[in-house]
Amino acid sequence: MAARLTIATRRSRLALWQAEHVKARLEAQHAGLEVALLPLSTRGDELLEVRLDKVGGKGLFVKELEQALADGRADLAVHSMKDVPAALPEGFRLAAILAREDARDALVCARHTSLAELPRGARVGTSSLRRAAQIAARRPDLELATLRGNVETRLAKLERGEYEAIVLAAAGLKRLGLEARIAGLLSVEESLPAPGQAALGIECLAARADVVALVAALQDAATSACVRAERAVSYALGGSCTVPLGAYAEQDGDTLRLRALVASPDGARMARAECRGPAADAEALGERAADALRAQGAAAILAALA
Repeated sequence: MAARLTIATRRSRLALWQAEHVKARLEAQHAGLEVALLPLSTRGDELLEVRLDKVGGKGLFVKELEQALADGRADLAVHSMKDVPAALPEGFRLAAILAREDARDALVCARHTSLAELPRGARVGTSSLRRAAQIAARRPDLELATLRGNVETRLAKLERGEYEAIVLAAAGLKRLGLEARIAGLLSVEESLPAPGQAALGIECLAARADVVALVAALQDAATSACVRAERAVSYALGGSCTVPLGAYAEQDGDTLRLRALVASPDGARMARAECRGPAADAEALGERAADALRAQGAAAILAALA
């Protein structure tokens, strides 16, 4: 096996934290293994003034990292699983999915601790069509505004008064030691998470059996089953970030409970589904949930977005 590995990572503080976390885990697991980081800038990090669904979607956060794998500059890439497209390019594979952090969305606000407390007309920032649609369904009186940039940039915009509140993934705030900034956590019922939210994934070339073997010990079986079910919903419905789609699975023994939704961007129309099935058949459960969403009107919602 390799005595040295290089991790391709985005340059943001959160991405570097995640890569350092994987580096530490690997070096602790394999005596003598040296792990280096290769920080890269991605198109998703550079295009900060436009919504991702307008410029290419989630793949903008991973393409440069995958190119580093393809040309041999890196051996593996560490991703937030919610940023990984539902279908990987040919020749790549997910070698491991690590144990999940808190998958809920978080409200960050100086004066209020819940969506219900926000005053009418309050400006709420989010980068996610999924979050915006679910918030709009509950609070159509709020002004939902696009918010891009890394965690620190988004917090700075809030502090400058550009927003009354912002909504971020709780996991990122916790990983950066910013849990105190969370005014309130949105329940899964209020804001169903994105597929893979709060889970870290390790990607490598499919041919790199040595890398797969080295990272195998980092795989968390329960999180992997949940994330595979969630991603299967996204894949079955097109896998695009232009669709406000949530999917969240929880494991109980050998069974998964999977909740999923598709919404119109304004939250006026929403299809919801809940399915249970064996964790061993996670992808099949995700496909069932997608079928159930179609039966609840998802096809019409998706057609309107095309």
